[in-house]
Amino acid sequence: MTRPNDIILRTATTLIAFIILGFSVYLFFAGHNAPGGGFIGGLMTAAAIILMYMTYGIKSLQKILPVNFRFVIPVGLAIAVATGIGSFVFGEEFLSHSFAYFQLPILGRTELATALLFDLGVYLTVIGVTMTIILSIANDGGDTN
Repeated sequence: MTRPNDIILRTATTLIAFIILGFSVYLFFAGHNAPGGGFIGGLMTAAAIILMYMTYGIKSLQKILPVNFRFVIPVGLAIAVATGIGSFVFGEEFLSHSFAYFQLPILGRTELATALLFDLGVYLTVIGVTMTIILSIANDGGDTN
């Protein structure tokens, strides 16, 4: 079987997926001060990965991106729960938010907030759940028995 000539689709997908991933990272980091955060950033990242799966196929992309998304879910949940429990360690209320400014080598003076850690947990959980659902539907053979 010959492969179709889909150079335009592959080129456009590479560009569009790069733009979507860049925007998802922006949304992720803007989340604790502006609209965005882990949920919408995770959905955007999953959308970019799904676009690549649709263009390149499941087998090809699993060679490039060998991630079992079912393991990403508990990692994200553990990070989110750890941020809530971490507030008890410091004698604060559950899921309380704190921040400080740090001098980072390349970025200069930067605000780092505990909300970013919670958003990371949400981000990973959303990617894991979304990709698990979509790949489960895509791998369904359509057997109706």
